[in-house]
Formats: sequence, C-alpha cells, structure tokens
Amino acid sequence: MRVAMLTAVLAVPALPSVADDAAAGREPGRISVTGEGLVAAEPDMATITLGVTNEHREAQKAMAATSEAVQRILDRMAAMGIEPRDMQTRNLSLLPRWSDRSSGGRSQITGFEASNMVMVRVRDLSALGGILDAVITDGANNFDGLQFSVQDPAPLVSEARKQAVADAMARAGELAEAAGVELGPLIEMSEHGVARPRGMAMEMAAARADSVPVAAGEVSLQANVSMVFAIAD
Repeated sequence: MRVAMLTAVLAVPALPSVADDAAAGREPGRISVTGEGLVAAEPDMATITLGVTNEHREAQKAMAATSEAVQRILDRMAAMGIEPRDMQTRNLSLLPRWSDRSSGGRSQITGFEASNMVMVRVRDLSALGGILDAVITDGANNFDGLQFSVQDPAPLVSEARKQAVADAMARAGELAEAAGVELGPLIEMSEHGVARPRGMAMEMAAARADSVPVAAGEVSLQANVSMVFAIAD
C-alpha cells in the first residue's frame, strides 16, 4: 500500500527590517550614543625615573663619575629587593658644554655633561619611601617623577568596559523614551580605547628626610564606547 505524503508550507509575512528599509530607499531611524566607564583602585606599583648627571672638563671623567654613581644606585636597589627585570636604562647621554658667545667671540667647548637615566618599578609600595631616600644618598640628582599604577589592570579594564556599555545603553533608552519612540536592536558598537591605570606624577622633595614621604592615593581607569541603535517601527 502506498501512502501519499503531503507537505504543507506556511507562509509567514516577514517583519520590516533595517535591510527592508534600505532596499526601499528609506533611511532607518537611528540613535547614536557614547558611554563612559570609570573605575578607581588602590595602586600596588610605582614606576620611578631617576638618574645621575655630572659635569667635567673631560668627557671621560664626566661619564666615569656618572657611571659609578648609577652602579651604586643599581646595587643598592638590588639589595633592597628590586629584581633585575624591574630596572632598565632609559637614556644615556654625553653632551658638550659651550662657552658664552655674548662677547662676540667664537663659542668653544668648555666641558661635558654625562647623564644616565634609569626606570625602576617598585612592586612593594611600603618600601618606596626608603628606596627614594637611599638612591638620593647614593648620588641620584636627576629625578623625573614617579607614576603609580596596578600590576594587573585586566580586571579593572573589564569592569570599566562593562560600565561604559551599560552607560551607553541607559542613555539610548532615555533618548528613545524622551523622543516617544521604541529602541530597536544594536546596529554598531566600537570602543575608543582604554586609559590605563595611572596616578598623578609626583615631584621629588628638595629636603632630605629619613624616608621620603609618599602618598599613593588612587589610580583611575576609563573606558569609552560608541553604540548605534535602530529605532523600532
């Protein structure tokens, strides 16, 4: 016995879409917003840029004095627990010093300035004041400030991004409600970079103390996103 099988096809009318609007030559309504996320955290690392600068009539002696002082500083920091991976030479220079030409005569080299700058990461902030005091004692006379940060910014980045997206969606909802329209699906989203955790630069105190006072405060991280929503029919 043969059984005839029938297949029923149910036609469901398609709902209007952004693609349909484009095909019909109609520009779909959109709502464009930006969102911001800001996260603050207590820093757990400091980056110092410091060095030694010496002048002498002879270039070799200027560089030798600078190198000796920098080596003392590196040895002292190693003894205080700073690992080799956290010490890096950032700038090494030897520049001539010229005589004054105000008298109209020909300018001549009168000496040389040797400078060696080192970047140091301090991962134990409780030791920061003592380290700063020690390097001054060992000859550091060129200090380019310090920056506070966090060693693992990934969780802060993630939280800032979530806040930025939530902020953008809330703004879009408010705009749609104020305009008396219904917010449609998300069409486009882009991130405008993330500002990594960073604190305020700190200047070196001129007066020497038993331990240089340091206030770490907080560091902040900011994320920004742009989102484009369709306006539902």
